Amino acid sequence: MSNPSGSEGLYVGERSDDSGARTGERALVDADDLTTHGVIVGMTGSGKTGLAISLIEEVLLSGVPVLAIDPKGDLADLLLTFPELRPDDFAPWVPDGDDPSQVATTWREGLADWGVGPERIAALRSRVRMGVYTPGSTAATPLDVVGSLGAPAGSGGTPAEAEAVEAEVQAITSGLLGLVGIEGDPLASPEHLLVANLVHAAWSAGESLDLATLLQRIQDPPMRRLGVMELDTVIGPDARTKLAVRLNGILAAPGFQDWFGGAPLDPQRLLFADDGRPSLAVIALSHLSDAERQLVVSRVLASVIRWFRSQPGTDRLRALVYLDEVAGYAPPTAQPATKAPILTILKQARAFGVGMVLATQNPVDLDYKAMSNAGTWMVGRLQTERDKARLLEGMAPAAGGVDVAALDASITALDKRQFLWHRTGSDVPVRFGSRWAMSYLRGPVTGSQLAQLPGREEVPPATAAAATAAPAPGSAAAGAVPAAAPAPAPGVDAPVAATTPPGVDGPGTAAGDASPVMPEVADGVPVRYLDPAAPWAAAVGAVPTSTALQAGIALRVSLLFDDAKAGVREVQEWEAVLAPLGDVVDPATATVVDHDDRDLRPDAPAAATYLPTPARIGTKSFYTDLSKRLKDLLVREQVLTVPVNRTLKLWGRVGETAEEFAARCDEAAQAAADAEAAKVREKLTARIERSRAAVETARRRADSAAEAADAAGSTELTDVAGSLLGGLLGGRSRTRGLATAARTAMAGRERVGKARQRADDAAAAVADKADDVAALEQELAEQLVAIDDEWRAVADEVQEAQITLSRTDVTVEMVTLVWIPV
Repeated sequence: MSNPSGSEGLYVGERSDDSGARTGERALVDADDLTTHGVIVGMTGSGKTGLAISLIEEVLLSGVPVLAIDPKGDLADLLLTFPELRPDDFAPWVPDGDDPSQVATTWREGLADWGVGPERIAALRSRVRMGVYTPGSTAATPLDVVGSLGAPAGSGGTPAEAEAVEAEVQAITSGLLGLVGIEGDPLASPEHLLVANLVHAAWSAGESLDLATLLQRIQDPPMRRLGVMELDTVIGPDARTKLAVRLNGILAAPGFQDWFGGAPLDPQRLLFADDGRPSLAVIALSHLSDAERQLVVSRVLASVIRWFRSQPGTDRLRALVYLDEVAGYAPPTAQPATKAPILTILKQARAFGVGMVLATQNPVDLDYKAMSNAGTWMVGRLQTERDKARLLEGMAPAAGGVDVAALDASITALDKRQFLWHRTGSDVPVRFGSRWAMSYLRGPVTGSQLAQLPGREEVPPATAAAATAAPAPGSAAAGAVPAAAPAPAPGVDAPVAATTPPGVDGPGTAAGDASPVMPEVADGVPVRYLDPAAPWAAAVGAVPTSTALQAGIALRVSLLFDDAKAGVREVQEWEAVLAPLGDVVDPATATVVDHDDRDLRPDAPAAATYLPTPARIGTKSFYTDLSKRLKDLLVREQVLTVPVNRTLKLWGRVGETAEEFAARCDEAAQAAADAEAAKVREKLTARIERSRAAVETARRRADSAAEAADAAGSTELTDVAGSLLGGLLGGRSRTRGLATAARTAMAGRERVGKARQRADDAAAAVADKADDVAALEQELAEQLVAIDDEWRAVADEVQEAQITLSRTDVTVEMVTLVWIPV
């Protein structure tokens, strides 16, 4: 849908010069920029609410729906839009003492001054469905937040859906516990762990809970463990009863019945009308306590997360979530129930075209992670320097090349209804004045006034058949902690199948044929009853709340894997349940489960009825034949597979991991390599030592030759040259005498030259001997590397060996008839 103004973008106001004067140039926000989310900041009286309402008007006119969470009651003003701008339209909403005619004139002239005519208001009213929802109240249309904790559609079909459902489980849990003052880390709080597991298990089984049923299961949880620890270790019976009593106080409180029923919490229906029009869904919270607001906001936002994760990706704005006065919902230190879904939307919703805009008076009230994820900022007047400093800190990731000092000065200079608009990637913030809102800004709309808002078209409440009725005052749910009913097992325990009420046929049964009398069972055969809280109950089709029982067989067999060559003698236990039983029972159809004595109760449940079975459970031969065929099956199919390294003659040990066996192989290979390397070192080390000794001998000879050459050169040549030079310069020596001296000098030089040659030859011998040492050391190094590579490869030669069974290795220890609720 195009913008009726004909402009490209959301018309939120006009640009201003440095003095604050309007320039006539429209300030247009690209709707798709809001997929990177936004923050509107401004102190009381800055015009923040007017800007937010104008922005929502523009988003709706662009064809995009808005879910607006309204803690104070200001956003209901969006329904006070009067296309004809008549005084009579304004009259019911004008405060006492004001003249409706004057108000209508002021609004008409104000809109005209900003270029907004009545046709735009008419377009907004005709193109958008508008509704106001009041959780926990009938002032407008109630919103079913806790009346029915229904399992979300598509609970876990994909990893993204499973993650979204988990987020909703956490939101419900944190919100409910917050109502009774229980806060804490969801991973550490025992109460949080218990409630979250109960809700998750029910939803995994496709079951919708209500608060009364949840209280029952808190008292007597249908699981034995939370994680890997025993339930009573994590949260004992006394603590569970105390929690149930506290939550029961909510149900017993006067007026809490208004929380049950109402419009379903379905973002698709809240955001889009049946005829395709975009919707404005205002979630009004001003009538609620802080804890109740936390519950509602966390549930609403968690449902939005689940909804957008089911949508295809897009870079266009598909829907906008606006949260007014965000203080307390995403604080920088505490962890209220609302904080996690807010941060999740800011981090992940962009890919699905869902934007979030947060408004606050004080930036210090907003977590920096939330602030840093916002790409669009609209900043008005701020109250303190601390607020401004925190704002600039939070804007840092979006500021880019903006001069923060100049931005600081610009914020200080803002007037009322003046804002600085900055978008990620933009170097220069834009100063603008917000336009006149089409909605009549009369202030908070609360109480009975909500029902009088014109043009409301909310999603209708769920039908009586679909809604969960509130517990009547004085009933078990309202006035006392009721007894528990079995329920699905969460956490480590596998979730059970969907609940079938008593008297309703289970899968593959005919409840009408059930009898209160148990069929005859052969003498000596133990009879037990499945505990619906058994971790494996769902695997055999158990329905916890059913009283119709179907026959099955619980089996336990001891298997002895014995192989002297492999050094293996291991006893293993094989357990399974056969159900349902046919004319011929094939042990190959058994469901392998890990059952223990706690899973099989000796006493029948109250009001138990027994379904007929075609199996001959009253004859001994039935059980004898079953045991024989079970042995044959296990001998054929059960093998113990262990790793083996035949070169190293190593076999895997039972219970040893692949990493542990590989470490043993590596250690054995290193030992073998060390032994081989020791022989090589012993052989080459002697040669290396002899060569090093030869090097030292040659070095000593070279040093002696060098010293002799130096001595000969410095003594003999100096003496001869001195006498010859003296005779030549003296002038009185005879020629023959000089010639004799010359011959002596020449002979001396020859002797010096030979001495120096001997020194050079000795030095060369040193170098040759050193090369021999280096060659031997290189040979040793290469052989050591080759040995290591060889044994590394041997360590990796791991294969699988199978140890089989003989009939004497198989001992059937238990064949028990077990009755299973179906």
